[in-house]
Amino acid sequence: MPFSPRHLSTPPTREAIDALKGVAVLEFGTPWCGFCQRAQPLIQQALEDQAAVEHIKVEDGPGQRLGRSFGVKLWPTLVFLKDGKEVDRLVRPDSAQAIHDAVRKTQD
Repeated sequence: MPFSPRHLSTPPTREAIDALKGVAVLEFGTPWCGFCQRAQPLIQQALEDQAAVEHIKVEDGPGQRLGRSFGVKLWPTLVFLKDGKEVDRLVRPDSAQAIHDAVRKTQD
């Protein structure tokens, strides 16, 4: 299953993200954020049947360069990437369907 329940201990560099191949969902947030906690079941549901989609969960906050490079302002922010390029973005998603639709759009 592509859903990652935990944030990465060390975030990837922007160069590593830009070099990704295929479809990926880059999730910015924190473990203590209430909005992030409420979104987790939605994200998991939307990604559970998407084996080819890489889910990269990054803890964001002050001084975190990756989040700043993507202009993240609110959590959670989901950035949908195809071959390292942003295709779509959802901020504080409120349905699994919206996430699933963004993944589908990224795969096209």
